Amino acid sequence: MRVGYKRMRIGYKLAAEAFGPHELIRQAVRAEQVGFDFVEISDHYHPWLDVQGHSPFAWTVLGAIAARTQRIDLATGVTCPILRYHPAIIAQAAATLALISNGRFILGVGAGERLNEHVIGEGFPSVRIRHEMLREALEIIRLLWSGGYHSYDGAYLRLEDARIFDLPDQPPPLIVAAGGPAAARIAAQLGDGLFATEPDVKLVTCYQQAGGDGPRYAEVPLAWAEDEEQAVQAAWEMNRWAVTGWKVMSELPNPVNFDAASKTVRPEDIRQQFAVGPDVERHVQAVRAYVDAGFDHIVLLNAGPDPDGFFDFFQRKLSGRLRGLQEQPIPA
Repeated sequence: MRVGYKRMRIGYKLAAEAFGPHELIRQAVRAEQVGFDFVEISDHYHPWLDVQGHSPFAWTVLGAIAARTQRIDLATGVTCPILRYHPAIIAQAAATLALISNGRFILGVGAGERLNEHVIGEGFPSVRIRHEMLREALEIIRLLWSGGYHSYDGAYLRLEDARIFDLPDQPPPLIVAAGGPAAARIAAQLGDGLFATEPDVKLVTCYQQAGGDGPRYAEVPLAWAEDEEQAVQAAWEMNRWAVTGWKVMSELPNPVNFDAASKTVRPEDIRQQFAVGPDVERHVQAVRAYVDAGFDHIVLLNAGPDPDGFFDFFQRKLSGRLRGLQEQPIPA
């Protein structure tokens, strides 16, 4: 058996809760210049905390990024196609973005958070129902990407005589977010890849045992600054909500609730969850945990106070070290 090598890909997280649309576009252009393979943008209606102060429409931002870049891939991280959006709309939006980006778009999807989905006044179902709705949404998206007119009658979602007229030659990859085994099985059965936020080898194993053999994306929380205390303070101010855990993050309805839920988060908690400061080795080890867990598409989420300083740090010191983790032997 021949042995080949699989190239790990490194992405940059565009934090749409923390920056306005012009700055997000600028950061994406800079990410391409310093060598990132892709950018991933959160698709939210609200920020996590009011202090973050932003939440532009992700799809408009992505269209502008597609026009301003040439090489870098673009991804949603992630879109919920079951409540705030109907899957027919997402299927059309993704097809158009794939066309104008010349095949550089990746559609990341998930079952959503109450923070963003409750705004349409239809409630927020239990996680079991959301997973069933996500299955139906993925089936609808696949139908519409196959061409022609389609109808669909599901338990939760419907489609009537719909057709997408502008389709790419190849549909975008569908990467499905998972925080547990049930969603990992959906990713394996109906998606083209897995998306996660923790270095959980059990999640990867569950995905693969269910038949999943696609790329495995994961977000790695970092906070770069020349001064470690400044990095910790910036991450605490803007990203302390992340320490609350997924069961809290998926259920609270508004930024004020996340502010209350994260009041007791301490700087020590930030140090435990984020790789902080200027030490390149600390950031390499944080990424290594995800690579060792089986993830091959690594998204760097920088919660530090200086995006441009982080881009310079990535280009001069971090990129080469991370690329050194990427040579993984695979059967060919």
